[in-house]
Amino acid sequence: MIEFGLPVLYALLVWWFSTGLIAYLDGLPRHTFRWSMLGSTILAVGSLYMLAEVSTDDSITGAYVGFTAALMLWGWHEMSFLLGIVTGPRRIALPVGSRGLKRLGYALAAIAWHELGIAASAVLVVLLTWGGENQIGTWTFFLLWGLRVSAKLNVFLGVPNLSEEFLPSHLTYLSSYFRQRPMNMLFPVSVTIITVGTLLLCRAAIDPFATDAELVGFSLLAALTALALLEHWLMVLPISALALWGWYLGPRATEPPPAVHNTAERTSRDPGFDTRAKPVEGCAGP
Repeated sequence: MIEFGLPVLYALLVWWFSTGLIAYLDGLPRHTFRWSMLGSTILAVGSLYMLAEVSTDDSITGAYVGFTAALMLWGWHEMSFLLGIVTGPRRIALPVGSRGLKRLGYALAAIAWHELGIAASAVLVVLLTWGGENQIGTWTFFLLWGLRVSAKLNVFLGVPNLSEEFLPSHLTYLSSYFRQRPMNMLFPVSVTIITVGTLLLCRAAIDPFATDAELVGFSLLAALTALALLEHWLMVLPISALALWGWYLGPRATEPPPAVHNTAERTSRDPGFDTRAKPVEGCAGP
């Protein structure tokens, strides 16, 4: 049992610590951002080297290193976004009354450079690891990308808990693109797919024909997917994500988010949903 427990524990600790560390750093004074970004960039460059090197290492160590390197590279994108360095061409709040495709277009413009940067990194990761026996790093990066896109779409379409307290002050305009409502049609599809994915990865990990490295690698991926499932459920359950990362945020955890003066789209007008405006509580990262 310990052979499954150790990679799961490792994934849990790295996920919790890295998410909290990024939330802490993006809440520091702006003059610290250059140093945070410099450190993150050094780690990102190192992660690319690590991904290339361990792509031919199908050992247990190779699985851990590939997983960690992918998280480090992903952390660069999260950091650059939350520091406000790589976001999108649109850096203002959603215009009042924006709906449908117009609202979607504005939202995409707010995060366009961030998403294009992730896509470019994904291509680079594939090129660096192409043909290697160890693809855990590549799978980790693509898994993180898909899970984050799901989270962003659900926040855009509408969920009860938006966790706006995680947005630093320089990104509060992004909250205008969120929508608060009891449910959206994508959410049950998202959690179903993630749940099935978690179970399939668990099954691959316990396959009697799996090598020790495959056992560790699939356990790491299964744990990561299960944690993403938890993040999705935190969007709708009456549980605050502050219970996990509140102490990283310091004063931000107790201060109400700054008002964004275009609340027309913050609650759904669809039949069957509560349309009354109410105070709203980005995800641990977009």
